[in-house]
Amino acid sequence: MGRAEARRARQRDARRVGKAGGIRRFLTWRRLLGTFFTACLLGMGALFIVYLLVPVPAANAQAEKESNVYKYADGSLLTRTGTVNREIVGLDKIPDEVEKAFVAAENKTFYKDSGVDLKGTARGVFNTLTGGGKQGGSTITQQYVKNYYLNQDQTVTRKLKELVISLKVDQQKDKEEILAGYLNTSYYGRGAYGIQAAAQAYYRKDAQKLTVAEGAYLAALLQAPSQYDWAVASPTGRKLVSERWNYVLDNMVEQNWLDASARSGLEFPVPKEPKAAPGMEGQAGYLVKAANAELAKRGVSEDQIEAGGWTITLSIEKKRQDALVKAVDEQLEKKLDRDGDERDATVQAGATSVDPESGKVVALYGGVGATEHWISNATRRDYQPASTFKPVVLATALETRAETQDGRRIGLDTIYDGTSKRPVEGSDTPFAPENEDDRSYGPVTVQKATDSSINSVYAQMIVDVGPGKVKETALGLGMQDGEGWPVRPAMSLGTMGASTWDMAAVYATLDNHGEKVTPSIVKDAKHRTREAGPAPEGGDRVISREAADTVTKAMTGVVRSGSGRNAQGDYYAAGKTGTSENNRSAWFVGYTPELVTAVALFGEDTKGGQVTLTDTVNEGRANGGGVPALIWQRYTTGALGGGSGKRFDLELLAPVREEPPASPSGTPSGSEEPEEPSDEPSRPEEPEDPPSDSPDPTPSDDRPTRPGDSAGTTEGGGTDAGTTEGGGTDAGTTEGGESDGGAGSAGTTDGTTAGTTAGVRPRPKAS
Repeated sequence: MGRAEARRARQRDARRVGKAGGIRRFLTWRRLLGTFFTACLLGMGALFIVYLLVPVPAANAQAEKESNVYKYADGSLLTRTGTVNREIVGLDKIPDEVEKAFVAAENKTFYKDSGVDLKGTARGVFNTLTGGGKQGGSTITQQYVKNYYLNQDQTVTRKLKELVISLKVDQQKDKEEILAGYLNTSYYGRGAYGIQAAAQAYYRKDAQKLTVAEGAYLAALLQAPSQYDWAVASPTGRKLVSERWNYVLDNMVEQNWLDASARSGLEFPVPKEPKAAPGMEGQAGYLVKAANAELAKRGVSEDQIEAGGWTITLSIEKKRQDALVKAVDEQLEKKLDRDGDERDATVQAGATSVDPESGKVVALYGGVGATEHWISNATRRDYQPASTFKPVVLATALETRAETQDGRRIGLDTIYDGTSKRPVEGSDTPFAPENEDDRSYGPVTVQKATDSSINSVYAQMIVDVGPGKVKETALGLGMQDGEGWPVRPAMSLGTMGASTWDMAAVYATLDNHGEKVTPSIVKDAKHRTREAGPAPEGGDRVISREAADTVTKAMTGVVRSGSGRNAQGDYYAAGKTGTSENNRSAWFVGYTPELVTAVALFGEDTKGGQVTLTDTVNEGRANGGGVPALIWQRYTTGALGGGSGKRFDLELLAPVREEPPASPSGTPSGSEEPEEPSDEPSRPEEPEDPPSDSPDPTPSDDRPTRPGDSAGTTEGGGTDAGTTEGGGTDAGTTEGGESDGGAGSAGTTDGTTAGTTAGVRPRPKAS
């Protein structure tokens, strides 16, 4: 390198060092520290200015809380809710240990802090700015300020106001006054504001009589009132609130507010069943509860609903709602002696009716009345749907082009062995279900097995199809997953839990030619300051039109000549009966081209345990083809204005041709020509089969689970129909009372080609 080049290199290095040195001289630690302190001072100054400018406001409008207005689809008034259920009590009326339970649950440093949690507030502001959800970590003072002075809105402005006002309130009021305000303004669920109303709602006693265990439960409840309400909580919700209850008591011991020995002797205080608020009598409470549950899924929280100011229009059509209530009264309630007969008092009815084109719930029956039986029988999922699940098995078989064990395609004419207690073939889990009354049918078509609800045929069919595929179809059609849904052959008999709402969704999707129908009960929800999210949507194809329509074709035979004959009327109909293990539930789910309705009876004792329906509404089994089908028929007739001439527009799968089997009597059982509709109105016939003489099953002592839970049926250890599966007795549900009733063959011509308009309006012959 020459001298000139060396000199230029040294000059470049000098310039580079000079620049770096200049930066270092500018960014000294003194300058950085000064900048930091300046920013802090500016921030403190800004906070001080905000502190001076933001006053402690007057109490919010909670004391003058608005009502919510619920309307029928036509705009007529259903009910109003929103009267504040609250009675202010002083701390002298609340046991000291109960007070401490709330402090232990929410803010252990309450008696020492300045009323705010800066870290928690900062986290809440960050979550709000980033859409991360509700804030956490608020002190009791902050929660009191939010409840009493502000509102529940999740905005940065509200959170900053909460911080400033909390600082001021902590200086102006003593801790006892703040704690009393917090206990009296918090929302506990069940429409209860304040600890006095909560004590009455959950334990039927005044706040001053609460035990420390009960107080700890109410304190735990505040975190999620709806999720943690023991009466309606899912197994997960019960687990979470139990854990939080223990957390509260452990914190009390840690703070020396509760003796460890006393803590060890405490048991979880199960609250009493809820009672509906005034104005929620009859079916109104069930309808409001269903609407609120849907709004929660659409982004309107429980506290926002409770804050009032909503006008909520339901999809419920008043005339159809009245027709459903009338049908239950005539076909069930008038036949029961609820006051004088303990067995009759155990019968519960539930129903959901859906428009298959729109998914709108047009009528719903939740029970005898929301003030007498708060749990809605329309939406509870703790009972088995039994053989109303069989069409799901058939739909899966048709959709997947499944074959029998010997390679024959499954269709309505496919022949199966209908022998009672026949062991299934091709399954790793042994299963040999008994048919109703242990009747053996010999070789029968799938259509005949559907008409007469033959357990042995459908147990083999689900093995041929694959239980996993059937469950996948069931969930796609509208059923809900949960515990107690084993993927085994017994699933063919509907051993999982389901609600009438769920089964109405399944059958509505079938009625809608395989395109998903998602039931919705809220037509519109308006509020001046907030909006509800969009209604649930269906429309996605679950199974092919041909598969869905062929299932519909099969179920027209059930109504015409099978176990659902009592559902016949002046309309074209398809449906399926179901009667569960030990006759604890009885179902009829059916549809016309324009209306889908699921009706069920449940046996429930005064403690909530599942019991048999046998010898209640009638002697012997209360089977699905009896009262549930009669309720369905009476309601459908009224809902359709006396009847309908609309036919099913079906595009069927190409029929599977097999030689028709001989009937059990030995005579041929070829296909019958469909009956032509008569021009004369007719009434449903009484069932031809006498009630079963089987003994009344032993009532179950099991507590029912809650919505979203399993049916509580055990597999591999619990008994059901005396059928062994997997080494233990499995849930091989018997079809109580669903005998053939004298029907001959399948009664359906299955040689119809795809694209043919089908649907027979079944009418019983005049007696």
